[in-house]
Amino acid sequence: QVQLVESGGGSVQAGGSLRLSCAASGFMFSSSFMGWFRQAPGKEREAVGCIDSDGRITYADFAKGRFTISRDNANDILYLQMNSLKPDDTAMYYCAAAGRRVAGGNCAILLLIADTWGQGTQVTVSS
Repeated sequence: QVQLVESGGGSVQAGGSLRLSCAASGFMFSSSFMGWFRQAPGKEREAVGCIDSDGRITYADFAKGRFTISRDNANDILYLQMNSLKPDDTAMYYCAAAGRRVAGGNCAILLLIADTWGQGTQVTVSS
């Protein structure tokens, strides 16, 4: 069964940090095209960052310098390290995967072709 399960969300004060995890199962994790997205109330889902099958990572402008995506291929876990959090980062964070090899892809492509999404984990940043 193809599945993504996020964890690690919570409530923090501005300037704090959180590390989100996305545990994957049921597909070839190490070569899959994956990423993180978020959605705040009343807003559209937006990309945070993505990692393609070659390990190339792209970030949204708001995430550059503050957020880091990494991948643990031994344990099939995708991470999102978030530092210097701001109230504007408050949202539900989702992990997504296109369970196939895609090289050179970006988050816009992943949003179109992702076939598996996690249930989300809530991040709340207070000022």
